[in-house]
Amino acid sequence: MADIPSTASPSPEEPARTSERTSRMTPPQLNTNVPHSARIWNYLLGGKDNYLADRQAGDRIRQVFPGMVDIARHSRYMLARTVRFLAEAGVRQFLDIGTGLPTVDNTHQVAQRVAAESRVVYVDNDPLVLVHAQALLTSTPQGATDYIEADVRDPGLILREAARTLDLTRPTALMLMGILGLVTDYDEARSIVNRLMAALPSGSYLALYDGTDTDPAYVEALRRHNEGPGVVPYTPRSPERIAGYFDGLTLLEPGVVPVTRWRPDPNPWGAAPEVACAGGVARRP
Repeated sequence: MADIPSTASPSPEEPARTSERTSRMTPPQLNTNVPHSARIWNYLLGGKDNYLADRQAGDRIRQVFPGMVDIARHSRYMLARTVRFLAEAGVRQFLDIGTGLPTVDNTHQVAQRVAAESRVVYVDNDPLVLVHAQALLTSTPQGATDYIEADVRDPGLILREAARTLDLTRPTALMLMGILGLVTDYDEARSIVNRLMAALPSGSYLALYDGTDTDPAYVEALRRHNEGPGVVPYTPRSPERIAGYFDGLTLLEPGVVPVTRWRPDPNPWGAAPEVACAGGVARRP
């Protein structure tokens, strides 16, 4: 998803940090023959940053489950509402893990419209996201953005690298939007959430959504997708299991609900359908 720090006067060590980040941004090998979740999502949202394998995978999913486009659209729209809500609540730091490819209303754009000084770190492990990271690393002069190439299964690396841009002693919004289903083992997924939230102070927030097992057609579409060669499987979970990620936190109203029901406002697609994707937002006491 170049170092684009605040344009305030740089500290003495800033040139070294810029050099380090430039080396971290070297694109790894890109395998365009294996579909990737970030690129499939881009295709379902009508984007152009995808390859034949991604489009074929997306078409297979839509053939079995046409409602996949609704999930893509409305989950993305929940992300924008969530960021706006958190920024209006005073959050000025965002750690967005599994950000996917740049599209309209990325996290930093929404946050910095509310508060120009917002600082955002994106994390993803898709080489194509890395190629397009420059589009994510624009920032207001008062704020900052950065990108980390890392896997959600490595919270230690993510936190170390994020600390280059974020002050993790201050309240931070941890965003895990549609990423935990890629962690097959539920206990491991919960452990990842717990490790990340444990590093953040009181007043921080957890915002997440994931696909649910509430629609048999969606579950079947994912089963067929997961059987594809080289695919990282995606595991839908029950709303109760998604709620389990928020244990120990103060869950905000309306709780864990389908993404279309989380503090909705008017949207470009009219009445929102029920979708097999649920999430919520919680605050660390």
